[in-house]
Amino acid sequence: MSRELDACAVAERSIIKKYRKVLWNPFIAAVKRYELIAPGDKIAVCISGGKDSMLLAKLMQELLRHTEQPFGLVFLVMDPGYAPQNRKLIEENAELLRVPIQVFESNIFEAAATADRKRLSNMYPSATEQPMQKKRFGCPMITRLLQSLLPKRRVLMP
Repeated sequence: MSRELDACAVAERSIIKKYRKVLWNPFIAAVKRYELIAPGDKIAVCISGGKDSMLLAKLMQELLRHTEQPFGLVFLVMDPGYAPQNRKLIEENAELLRVPIQVFESNIFEAAATADRKRLSNMYPSATEQPMQKKRFGCPMITRLLQSLLPKRRVLMP
C-alpha cells in the first residue's frame, strides 16, 4: 500500500532522491568544501518568493534534518511593498512547503526612489551642459523620473 504524499513531502523526497546528483550532492559538497556551516551557527535564508530561494530553503531544511552539526535556521521575507496578491502567494507557497517564514516590512522602494531623485537632480544639470544634440539616459524609467522631476526640460527616451 503506497501512501499519498503532500506537496512538501514530494519536494523533500525529490531533493534527496530524484535530484540527488544535480542538487543535493553538489550542495552538500559545497557546504563541506567551503566549511559554510559550523556547529552553533544561526543561518538566515532570505526568501524572495522565487524558485531559487524556496529551493535553498528546502535544501537548508533537509541539511538541518540530516546533519550531525546542530545549527539554527530562520527564513526571512522582506516585504518592500508587494501587491497584496504577491505577498499572499509567497505566504501560501511557504505554508505549502512548510517553510516557517518571518515577514518584515521595509520601505526600500521609497528610500531608493528618494535616493534616485537626489542623484538624478544633481546629475541632470551636468548632462545638459554637454554639447550634444540629444540627451539620453540609460533607462526609460530614469528618463520618466527625470521628466517628472524637471518638467521644463525635454529628455528623450533611448
